[in-house]
Amino acid sequence: MDDFRDDGLLLLAGTPIGNLDDASPALRDALARADVIAAEDTRRLQGLLSRLGITSSARVVSYFDGNEAARVGGLLAALEEGLTVLVVSDAGMPTVSDPGYRVVAAAVEAGRRVRVVPGPSAVLVALALSGLPTDRFCFEGFLPRRAGERRRRLAELASETRTMVFFEAPHRLPEFLADARVAFGDDRRASISRELTKTWEETRRGSLADLAAWAADGVRGEITVVLAGAEPFLLPVADAVPLVLERTASGEPFSAAVAAVAAESGVARKALYAAALEARGRRDA
Repeated sequence: MDDFRDDGLLLLAGTPIGNLDDASPALRDALARADVIAAEDTRRLQGLLSRLGITSSARVVSYFDGNEAARVGGLLAALEEGLTVLVVSDAGMPTVSDPGYRVVAAAVEAGRRVRVVPGPSAVLVALALSGLPTDRFCFEGFLPRRAGERRRRLAELASETRTMVFFEAPHRLPEFLADARVAFGDDRRASISRELTKTWEETRRGSLADLAAWAADGVRGEITVVLAGAEPFLLPVADAVPLVLERTASGEPFSAAVAAVAAESGVARKALYAAALEARGRRDA
């Protein structure tokens, strides 16, 4: 159990990503009762409060990428005073490609209570809509804007077997898809969701080549791309056994060698262990 102090509470609240009806009673209560609200955009916060019909007496401070680090000290001071500090981003969950991480880390280090008011997430909504495997996935957020850095990052992900989720600006989507086709191939399955939970919500599914053709003339709205992972590479057990014996010959413990080769090749560990043990026995006979 964390050793929290009795005073001060840092709240992270998920705000609607489009549809105001997604604002939960817990979010409404947090907005109305907070002592301090740290908002990514104070004008958008005031608009949200107005549309939800909420009156707040909280002290509102701006909290965005450019001033996040500088704001942490003041927010911690508010927690020290026993106040409730609410962190909200423009849409979705704070800390997920939005400010929030630094103040959470500082609050945890200081022993302050941290709680979350769950809310909408473009990551999970797009993933659910994609039709791609959801049992294992990774979130990559926005890739680097520079073409060379973006291509290197995509190349590093070429062998990733988990479903991948990306955010992308609409005007950069054609370039993203062009680079993704080079890294993953034209036939890799993907989906593109735009304007999630809004009136013009749309999800397109298909191969990267199909989606690139669709996006070539331009796409509007906030974009979330979901990309299928690579098919696992399964090396035959017979071909994996020599790799184990090679490791053990260089001094690596047998069990460790089996575990490493199994992880790298996708071969079932138990089957590889038995086959390598038998091969070692024949070699040593």
